[in-house]
Amino acid sequence: MFKNKKTFFTQLALFFAILGPGIITGSVDNDAGGITTYSVAGAIYGYSLIWTLIPSFIVLVVIQEMNARMGIVTGKGLADLIRENAGVKITFFIFIGLLIADIGNTTTEFAGVAGSMEVFGISKYISVPIVAFMVWFLVVKGNYKIAERIFLIFSVSLLMYVVSAIMGKPHWSEIGSAVAHPKMPMDTQGLTIVIGIIGTTIAPWMQFYMQSSVIEKGLKMKHYKYLLIDIIIGCLATVIVAFFIIVACASTLHENKVVIEEAKDAALALKPLAGAIASQVFAFGLFIASIFSATILPLATAFYVCEAFGFEAGIDKKWNDAKEFYFLYTGIIILGAAIILIPNAPLILISLWSQVINGMLLPVVLVCMILLVNNKKIMGEYVNKPINNIIGWTAAIVLTALSAGLILLPLFSK
Repeated sequence: MFKNKKTFFTQLALFFAILGPGIITGSVDNDAGGITTYSVAGAIYGYSLIWTLIPSFIVLVVIQEMNARMGIVTGKGLADLIRENAGVKITFFIFIGLLIADIGNTTTEFAGVAGSMEVFGISKYISVPIVAFMVWFLVVKGNYKIAERIFLIFSVSLLMYVVSAIMGKPHWSEIGSAVAHPKMPMDTQGLTIVIGIIGTTIAPWMQFYMQSSVIEKGLKMKHYKYLLIDIIIGCLATVIVAFFIIVACASTLHENKVVIEEAKDAALALKPLAGAIASQVFAFGLFIASIFSATILPLATAFYVCEAFGFEAGIDKKWNDAKEFYFLYTGIIILGAAIILIPNAPLILISLWSQVINGMLLPVVLVCMILLVNNKKIMGEYVNKPINNIIGWTAAIVLTALSAGLILLPLFSK
C-alpha cells in the first residue's frame, strides 16, 4: 500500500516537474489577436462557428505531439531540422514570411495591452512602454524556470473568460445545435474569420516554440507520457477559453446586433449588456493574454530564426553568448510597441490579417513537419503512426483549400 502511494506521489512530482511546454504553448494561442478573432466571430456569427474548435482541438493535439516527439528524439528545434533538410534558400523564404507575420502578431499583443488598459482609463502611452520593458526584462534578465512559472500563472488567469461568458446568460441549447449541425459561411468575411480562428488556434510560430521549450527543459523519451498529458491539458485549455470568448460575445453582442472591430470594443459593449463586472473581467483577461503573448511570441520568433540560421539561442544563455537571439527579441518588442504608439495606426487590420497570414503559412509548416517526422533517418522507430499522418495531411489540405478560397472568392464574386 505504502509502496503504491510512494509510486503515485513520485509520478505526480515528476509530472509537475515536466509541466509547462504543452500548457504554455496552448494557452498563449489565446492572445490579443486570437481574442479579437473569437470576439468578432461571436459578434457576427453568434454560436454558428463554435464547431470549428472541435477539429482545431484534434489537429492541435496531433501537431503538438509531433513537435514534442521530434524535440525529444532529435534534440533539435524545428527550424534547425527544416534548414538541415530543406536547404537555406527554402528556409529563408519560409522564415521571412513567418517573421513578418510575427511582427504583426506582436504588434497585436501591444494593441491588446493598449485597448484593455483604456477600458480602465489608462493611456496607451503609459501602458505600452511599461509592459514592453517588463516583458523584455523578464526574458533578458530572468531564467527559464522563473519565466515558466510566471507563464503558468498567466495560463490559469485566462480561465476568467468562463466568468465573463456565464454572466452573459448564454443559450446552451442553441450552442448544442450549432455544434451538432455545423455550417460553413461561403462569403469572403466568413472564410477570413474561419481561417483566422484556425490560424490563431493552431499558429505556425507555436510549433517552433513547443519544440524549443521541450529541448530547453531537457526532456527525454522516458518523460514522454507526462509530456503528452501536459499537451492535452494545454490544448483543452486553449479550446475552452476560445469557446467561452465566442459564447460571451454571441450571447450578448450578436443577440443585440452590436458591431465590433476589436476585443476592446467587446469589453466596452459588454458593460450595458452583461454588467460592469463582465466588461472588466473581459478587459482584464485581454490584458493578461496580451502580456503573456507579448513575452512568448517575440521569444518564439527569436528562437526559430536563430535556429534556422545557426545562431545561439536560449533564455538561460548570457547576452554575449547569444547576441543575435537577444538583439532580435529586443528589436521585435521595440518595433511592435512603437507601431502601437503611432497615431491612427491600422491596428484592426494588423490584428485580423496577422491571424489570416498565420492560417495561410500553417500548411507550409505542417508539410515540413510531417515530412520530417516520417523520416526514419531523423526519427528512427519514433516516426508517425498512420492516424497522425491522416490528421496532419487532412489539416494541411483543408487549410490550403480555405486559403485558396479566400484569394479566389472575391474574383468570382465580381
